[in-house]
Amino acid sequence: MAFTVAIDGPAAAGKGTIARAVAARFGFAHLDTGLLYRAVGQRVLAGEDAVSAARGLRAEDLDHPELRGAEAAQAASRVAAIPDVRAALLDFQHAFARRLGGAVLDGRDIGTVICPGADVKLYVTATDETRGWRRHKELTEAGREISLEQVLTDLRERDARDSARATAPLKPADDAVLLDTSEMTIDQAVSRAIELIDARTGQT
Repeated sequence: MAFTVAIDGPAAAGKGTIARAVAARFGFAHLDTGLLYRAVGQRVLAGEDAVSAARGLRAEDLDHPELRGAEAAQAASRVAAIPDVRAALLDFQHAFARRLGGAVLDGRDIGTVICPGADVKLYVTATDETRGWRRHKELTEAGREISLEQVLTDLRERDARDSARATAPLKPADDAVLLDTSEMTIDQAVSRAIELIDARTGQT
């Protein structure tokens, strides 16, 4: 049986961590759709045309070591605003969402565009300061030298660009459940998400 969980939200709010944990808990497949755009962005940084890069995206592109970096994130946000890039990646995401055994997709337009009929929709968010601190910790622990102020600036610029784009802007679906993780631990956020999904699957 197909069962789709859509998890949206801005960067560093915790949606990826929650999505992975939820997928593991229920035995669902997981797709970080942001990686698709980061992979396209990375190919653009290497000199390719954005639409051509999206149409020619390969599975191995998702394993590029630089995809989690700030440069790839900014490139992803820029290419995600191009309608033809989004169209080129739609079929892959739609097919993944309908797979038997259940699927969790996280991104910025899953509940609004990719899977408007998802069985569960979550919008994971947190304050700018909390998200900035989390992303700064992640980057510095990975060996990146960057100030907290620069991380916050990058996050806010990306939020503004993603929210203002004409095609599939970042926003919660009308029927999404808001999950603010600002004051939550990872375990608390995951537990709350699982509770919400349990309520729809009939599990206890």
